[in-house]
Amino acid sequence: MNYYIVYDGNCNLCVTLVQLLETLDKGKLFRYAPIQDEQTLLQWEITAQDCEQGVILIDGNEPQRRWQGSNAAEEIGRLLPVGSIFVDAYRALPGMKWAGDRFYEQIRDRRYALFGKRSNTYESSYCTDGSCNP
Repeated sequence: MNYYIVYDGNCNLCVTLVQLLETLDKGKLFRYAPIQDEQTLLQWEITAQDCEQGVILIDGNEPQRRWQGSNAAEEIGRLLPVGSIFVDAYRALPGMKWAGDRFYEQIRDRRYALFGKRSNTYESSYCTDGSCNP
């Protein structure tokens, strides 16, 4: 386990993507914390305003190394097996990074309207402190 993903645990799309990552990774590389977990966010000095910019990926070995928003999504993809092939191809296409960033912002800012809001915050089985392992 080397990376922490801070996601919106009330967002249906966000939770679905976390569940997909959980299935693919099984807690080997990623651990998860919802933005609603204020105690964990305090440990990493993440504010509510920080969370408004989208998903956050933190390098567990160097916590000051962080990615956010579409950059975090790309880095997560790059870290998955064979994911770097797709991320590198995406980044190599002229204008795709710019378009991807704008697309991410549109989805991020409208996620509840487009995908709905959960009534309960989703807590991953692969939490940041390891106490919730399945």
